[in-house]
Amino acid sequence: MFGRIEKYLLGKISAEKTIHMTLIDPEKITSAQAAVVAENSENSGTTAIMIGGSTVSSQEHLDDVVQVIKKNVDLPTILFPNNASGISKHSDAIWFMSLLNSADPYYLVGAQIQGAPLIKKFNIEPLPMGYIIVGQGGTAGIVGQAITIPYEKFDVVLAHALAGQYLGMRFIYLEGGSGVTNPVPPELISAVKKHLDVPLIVGGGIRTREQAAAAAQAGADIIVTGNIIENVDNKQRIAEIVEGIRQK
Repeated sequence: MFGRIEKYLLGKISAEKTIHMTLIDPEKITSAQAAVVAENSENSGTTAIMIGGSTVSSQEHLDDVVQVIKKNVDLPTILFPNNASGISKHSDAIWFMSLLNSADPYYLVGAQIQGAPLIKKFNIEPLPMGYIIVGQGGTAGIVGQAITIPYEKFDVVLAHALAGQYLGMRFIYLEGGSGVTNPVPPELISAVKKHLDVPLIVGGGIRTREQAAAAAQAGADIIVTGNIIENVDNKQRIAEIVEGIRQK
């Protein structure tokens, strides 16, 4: 049975075809800055706020960031954890994800086993997701000990995506890595999307309206941007990304 946040996301995708989410890394931002970014994102048309990063060193700061975001916007908060330390009891939902191309069993299922009792205890809605790191991979690839898949290996990426779907994961995420030079190519997005029956999330390296529009046209159901919010002009940049998605 789908929970409230999953129904909300699926409804938005059905209505808008492609939606945008803003990713806030609590290690790179203060609580006050997080509030501003969340407000700018909501005003620009983003659908939800994701909170997390490749490293989380302070549970207290994570909790503070989640709480200040919830206080300042009406958008759902969805945790994007690097491991069990990325769980905050104040969030609405969590990407309950397995890094499908990790060489470390911890990122395949160990962290999930460790975090599952906390998710149950805190009544956080789990969103089952297969996570695949492609291309350069960035910090996420290094931390998650991913065997990164080159962008041109369409068949290998698709095999991972289908495996995630057949294992029951209700979202698939193609991650190029935060701050990478080149985002996930439209050709790869299209090659994977046409064989999936679940929503496809794409993130990593998307910085411009044109890149966002290309990913949307290729079939991405959700586009995630995080690196652009670290700039002073984040309000304009987020608005441009959302406009690109809507004008695909």
